[in-house]
Amino acid sequence: MQKTTLGVVGVGFGLLLGGCARPPATAPAETNKVPAVAVGKATRSDLSRTLSLTAEFVPYEEVDVMAKVSGYVRQIYVDAGSRVSQGQLLAELEVPEMRADLVRSEAEIQRRGAEVARAKDDLRRAESAYSYTHLSYERLAGVVKTRPGLVAQQEIDDLRGKDLMAEAQVAAARSNLIAAEQQVHVVEADRDRLKTMYAYTRVTAPFAGTVTKRFASTGSMIQAGTASQSQAMPVVRLSSNSRLRLILPVPESAVPLIKTGQTVEVLVPALGRTFPGRIARSAEKVQTATRTMDTEVDVANPKLTLVPGLYARVDLALERRTGAIAVPIAAKSTEGDHIVVFIVNSKSEIEIRRVDLGIETPDLVEIRSGVAAGDLVVIGNRGGLKAGQRVEPQIVQLGAPSEGK
Repeated sequence: MQKTTLGVVGVGFGLLLGGCARPPATAPAETNKVPAVAVGKATRSDLSRTLSLTAEFVPYEEVDVMAKVSGYVRQIYVDAGSRVSQGQLLAELEVPEMRADLVRSEAEIQRRGAEVARAKDDLRRAESAYSYTHLSYERLAGVVKTRPGLVAQQEIDDLRGKDLMAEAQVAAARSNLIAAEQQVHVVEADRDRLKTMYAYTRVTAPFAGTVTKRFASTGSMIQAGTASQSQAMPVVRLSSNSRLRLILPVPESAVPLIKTGQTVEVLVPALGRTFPGRIARSAEKVQTATRTMDTEVDVANPKLTLVPGLYARVDLALERRTGAIAVPIAAKSTEGDHIVVFIVNSKSEIEIRRVDLGIETPDLVEIRSGVAAGDLVVIGNRGGLKAGQRVEPQIVQLGAPSEGK
């Protein structure tokens, strides 16, 4: 029994020794793998750099329509929301004392006209007397020349004095006539002034537009708005909405790129629509507080679809490039103070090239030098890539999102 047990142990020990004596299996040799990188082709594209700005619509013209004269509102013909044409009657004022002044002025003109008629009669009488006296003097003077001594010198002198007096009376009568006529002009001018002021009792629209607010009602007392700082109550507020303005605060850096007359697309989020606009004018001055320049975009609104106060967004195209060499924005990297891109050449090796950039868009960037159309640029992870390293390029669509360095 004991012998058998020892034999089994020996056999097991021998098998163990035999297993340890076997030579180890040979490990497989490691192979050098070529890393795959995501690349995109440099292509020619039309690029533009845009600036998005937001503003609210304001009326093209807006004014508080004031009364030129003081009076009570006899009748008002419009209300908030009324659309009016230029020159349309908005309200009429009642000014009784001004009407009385007009009547008095007409009566004064008639009185002055009668004075002119009397002055003309006086002038005709003076001219007749002068003609008779002057003719008598000339006849007597002729007799003296032909027959000296026939007429006494005293008689000639008396007649000469009467002739000069008659001539002076003619001059005085003519002056009186001129003065009377001037007085007529004065009272006529005063009458015309009263008529002009009385015409202001009819309050009319200075331009075509929409009444956005009514301040007065029938019977309201309106004070004359004679100064810009007057506290007088307006009759209505009128806005011209067939064309609206957008006043955009353009940053100082973009000011040199703004071109008057440039067309833009105006997006109105509240309506979910875009409308054509045009850069019409600019302030030509950068505000020191905000470092921006007010630039106005005119938007036609013939159907009054837009209303003042709506917010709108305008994408201003600051620069445009046609047929520019473009690569995905993720392709650019920095190396010290330089901008570089990683190129996969025809030998599938990495080249690192310095480039000059141009316009940048959200997806693409213009390459002005250093890259040619058709070159493969690395847009994937560039960590660990070195110049001359062999890689396996995997082309993705231009502008597709990828992980940058």
